[in-house]
Amino acid sequence: MLAQIQERDAALGEAHDRLEQQVQQRTEQLNAANADLEAFSYSVSHDLRAPLRHIGAFSRILSEEHDAKLDPDARHLLSRIQHGVNNMSSLVDGLLRMAQVGRTKLAWVATDLNSLLKDAIADLQPECEGRQVDWNIGALSPIDCDPGLMKQVFVNLISNAIKYSRRREIARIDVGQLQQDGMSVIFVRDNGAGFDERYADKLFGVFQRLHRVDEFEGVGVGLSTVQRIIKKHGGEIWAKGEVDKGATFYFALAPKGRSFAGATKAAVSGQ
Repeated sequence: MLAQIQERDAALGEAHDRLEQQVQQRTEQLNAANADLEAFSYSVSHDLRAPLRHIGAFSRILSEEHDAKLDPDARHLLSRIQHGVNNMSSLVDGLLRMAQVGRTKLAWVATDLNSLLKDAIADLQPECEGRQVDWNIGALSPIDCDPGLMKQVFVNLISNAIKYSRRREIARIDVGQLQQDGMSVIFVRDNGAGFDERYADKLFGVFQRLHRVDEFEGVGVGLSTVQRIIKKHGGEIWAKGEVDKGATFYFALAPKGRSFAGATKAAVSGQ
C-alpha cells in the first residue's frame, strides 16, 4: 500500500514538473512572439513615416500652388488624400507608441499622481476650447510607477472622455480614487456617448471601435496602449458604461509584491 502511494506521488510529481516545463516553454514562446511583433510594428510604423510625409507635402503643394488650375473634382480628391494621410499618420503614431510601451523598461518612481493628472489636463486644454467642461477632480494617493507612462494613461483616458462627451451641452468629467481590498482603484468617468457593455471586451483591442468614424474620430489604438501600460505595471483596467449615459474606466495597480485580485474588480464594478 505504501509503495503504491509512493509510486502515485512520484507520478504526480513528474506530471507537475512536465506541466511547469510546458508552461515555461509556452511563456517563453509567447514572450518571443510578442517581442517580434513589437519590433515588427515599430519597424513598419517608423518606415511608413517618410512616405506619408512626402504624400502629405506633395498634396499640399498641389492644393496651395495649383488650386486655380484644378477643377472641383480634383480639389475633392486632393482633400480626400490629405484626410487619408492625416488618419494614417495618427495610426502610425499610435502603433509606434504602443510598440514603445512593450520595448520600454519601467522606471519605477514614487510618483505624485495629482501632479501628473494636472499636467495631463493642461496638455488637453486645446481639446476643450469652445466647450463647457465641468471638471470634478479628487485627490489621488502617490504610487510607485513609471511617471512618463502613467501620464500617458491619464492623457489617453481623459482625451477619450473629452471626445465622447462633446455632444453634451455641459460635459462632465470626474477623476477620483476608490479603496478596495487594500488597493487604490482610480477612475475616469464622463457623461458622454457611453457604450454597450455586451461589447466591452472589444474596448481594449487594437483597431477595435464601438462607434463609427463619422461619429467620433480615432484609429482604435489609444485604449490598447493604456491597457499595455497598466498590465506592464502588474495592474488591471476595465470599464463600465451604458449607451448615451457615459462611461467609467477603472484601473488598479497592485502594490509591489502583490498581484491584482479579480475580486477587487468585481467589488468595484458592483458599486
